[in-house]
Amino acid sequence: MDTGRARRRLPNLWDLFAFGLLFTTLILIFQGARETLAPISVLQQDPISLDPARLPEYALRTTLRMLAALVASLAFTFAYGALAAKNRRAEMVLVPLLDILQSVPILGFLSFTVVGFLALFPGRLLGAELAAIFAIFTSQAWNMTFSLYQSLKTVPAELEEAARSFHLSAWQRFWRLEVPFSMPGLVWNTMMSMSGGWFFVVASEAIAVGATSIELPGIGSYVALAIARRDLAAIGWAVLAMLVVIGLYDQLMFRPLVAWSDKFRVERSVGASAPRSWVLLAARRTRLFRRWLATLAALARALSRQRPAASTRRPAPPRRAAPGGAADRVWLALVLLAVLLMAWKIVAFIAGGAGWPDVATALRLGSYTLARVVVLVALSSLLWVPVGVWIGLRPRWAERVQPLAQFLAAFPANLVFPFVVLLIVRHGLSPDIWLSPLMVLGTQWYILFNVIAGASAFPGDLREVAASFHVRGPSWWFKVVLPGVFPYYVTGAITASGAAWNTSIVAELASWGTTTVRAHGLGAYIADATTAGDHPRIVLGIAVMSLLVLALNRLLWQPLYDLAMRRTRLE
Repeated sequence: MDTGRARRRLPNLWDLFAFGLLFTTLILIFQGARETLAPISVLQQDPISLDPARLPEYALRTTLRMLAALVASLAFTFAYGALAAKNRRAEMVLVPLLDILQSVPILGFLSFTVVGFLALFPGRLLGAELAAIFAIFTSQAWNMTFSLYQSLKTVPAELEEAARSFHLSAWQRFWRLEVPFSMPGLVWNTMMSMSGGWFFVVASEAIAVGATSIELPGIGSYVALAIARRDLAAIGWAVLAMLVVIGLYDQLMFRPLVAWSDKFRVERSVGASAPRSWVLLAARRTRLFRRWLATLAALARALSRQRPAASTRRPAPPRRAAPGGAADRVWLALVLLAVLLMAWKIVAFIAGGAGWPDVATALRLGSYTLARVVVLVALSSLLWVPVGVWIGLRPRWAERVQPLAQFLAAFPANLVFPFVVLLIVRHGLSPDIWLSPLMVLGTQWYILFNVIAGASAFPGDLREVAASFHVRGPSWWFKVVLPGVFPYYVTGAITASGAAWNTSIVAELASWGTTTVRAHGLGAYIADATTAGDHPRIVLGIAVMSLLVLALNRLLWQPLYDLAMRRTRLE
């Protein structure tokens, strides 16, 4: 008996596999992190090469940047999203600010941050690396934050009542109710954010802002050089490297997360099939590694159960503060004053290098981009909402589609430039029309991933009730499923709209070697100003884009979001 118990404490082959995988990952992270501490002069000594043998190194460097940005995005998500969802006065500022942040193009951030990061670490590669990580962060964080915010605002009322019945403190309620409820949607949006980072990897690694030009070792710089040299074979190797990397982190990270987060679905029926992960299965078969994981899980549970000293009293039912009080008026006055001050500073900066004709041009080009965004989001919704519902309600199909969807969402528009440019030039087509589909490459997946998340979290017992009452056809769609996934769709549509604006800087200006085709739009305007280092016009373009995004969100998306909170929340 004692011998059998002692044998069960010894590591087995699965332990060797698990610890081998863990230590290999740590070694790769250490190797990649060590190279970021080198002098920046190594970029001239070892320039980017199109030799396919260098792609494993480039893929590692790019992946580490994206994972670092993902960790920062998660920290930002939990801090920003929770504050916006739980504090009404903060929500009045943070949600519109998030609308603006997600619409600011990645080149807009790089134009003003790359010099600052380089100045923080003069002569070191770390400054350029942090600039690239921050740029990738701006393509990941907003989507995840919107997802958490939407989930926290739609926690079912009966779960909140249960939390009050168990006298959970605010800390306990957040970590034991609200975060688990948010997990299915947040995991899917984290996948989408990781793919979104790939979409802008060229702009974040091959940095060109005015006189500043930096090419960091990575797949993005590899692709930029291949486009400049018209090397289709190199582009093919880059696509293959991306496919391998996406497949690896899908199997090792995201598929286990999807399978793990499935246990947080609300009211899942007994017969529902759950997603599976061979990594989780292997972890459960280990002995030593499983005990180590159990210790970490116990520590996390103990932290989530902590009750701050200030919350020893029984929590009262939440009451929404009545708007319009003296404190609200003071707060609104302070916010308005801050907005007016920032607007005055922005106008003064723009006036130093741009005039009214430039403002008229930016507004006119912004209207063209606005039309593209509205049309493309509408078309993407018609296509991907039914597909997302179908996939989300079938976990086995979700497992198969997941890596393919990640790869397609990660596919940078730059890789399509050779074919689009040749098509437009050879047939004399209008770039205003034929460059527009490039915006869909980065837009449609936000809708698909969010709808899949909503459908996968849809309560199984509601589906059984609908089947018992023989609700089928259009009634099933409009009275059962679509109301259930509507909050997730609105979140996806908002982030898709912001991503479409962001993608315009890539989609409205396509190059292949020395041939460049340009569509009329605000994205091309900002891209040209960034290349020229014309900061007043960069700020003008970003300001116009932010105003248009705010107007679209206030007039369209905010009413839909309020409808989702009011009419389709599970009670």
